[in-house]
Amino acid sequence: MVLLQAVLKHLGHFGQDSIVLDEAELQSRKLAADCCKYGDDGQCTDPHVSKAVSQFGASHTSMEGERETLLGVLSGQVSEPLRALITGAPLEDARHLVHRYDKLRQEVEAQAADVMRRRSKTKDSDITAENSMKLRAAETRLTELKSSMVALGREATDAMSSVENQQQEITSQRLFAMVDAERCYHQHVLGILEKLHAEMTSEEQSYESTSQTVAAEKEANLPTQQEYSITNGTTDDATSLKDALFIAKVVHPFDADAEGELSLSVNDYVIVRQVAPTGWSEGECRGKAGWFPSAYVQKEEKAPANMMLETESSSKS
Repeated sequence: MVLLQAVLKHLGHFGQDSIVLDEAELQSRKLAADCCKYGDDGQCTDPHVSKAVSQFGASHTSMEGERETLLGVLSGQVSEPLRALITGAPLEDARHLVHRYDKLRQEVEAQAADVMRRRSKTKDSDITAENSMKLRAAETRLTELKSSMVALGREATDAMSSVENQQQEITSQRLFAMVDAERCYHQHVLGILEKLHAEMTSEEQSYESTSQTVAAEKEANLPTQQEYSITNGTTDDATSLKDALFIAKVVHPFDADAEGELSLSVNDYVIVRQVAPTGWSEGECRGKAGWFPSAYVQKEEKAPANMMLETESSSKS
């Protein structure tokens, strides 16, 4: 009984924190949902970060699912069976026998006192037939009550021992179930975290490799000083450039790293003046001019009216 009460006290303490845990769980779920939304909605311009955040949110949701499974096991397979032992029929029957035994013991004590009183009266006066008969009746009643008390005591003791043994056995089983559930929970959560770590590490390595490749290609394809001179009309090889003027829409962001380059943001419009065979183009955007990767923009058949005005102004100049 002591072990059972200790386990239930532990589970009860866990239950008393349910309000705090529920609030924490809500915050945790909101964090996971926000991460998934942030990653899926493309709010981050860096796809590497966006994917990592989305992976974190999905993993956090999986861990919350594992936690719900653990709580379900603790409630259904541990707490409820142990509480049933306290309110179950075997324990109630045993307690009823103990109550009957206590009541019968009190009757034996009262009957023993009555016998002692009658024996004392027979010593103080002459024994009459009536007093002698009442004494024998009281002694007989005392003997019967003692016999019944002994039998009921054995029955109550056996019942309580049986209940105690049953409680210890079931409590031990439920303890194993609780430990096994917590062990599985931590194993599954660890597996989720290991998978998340591996995915993020792989994504980081892939991102670094891609960044290095792009940087190398950009350096290799960067227009030479001669090609810059072509734009200014200082060389006879100007025919190697497509002397076309058009409006293009930015489809990939580009950050200028060197002098003469032009930074671009997605959905910006660029007035393209020159397209070099190296994969770079020269143009103007937001009042600034420079070079940028040709593949980062897409020619627009219909451009906004304000851009057409800028184009005409640029052509006249």
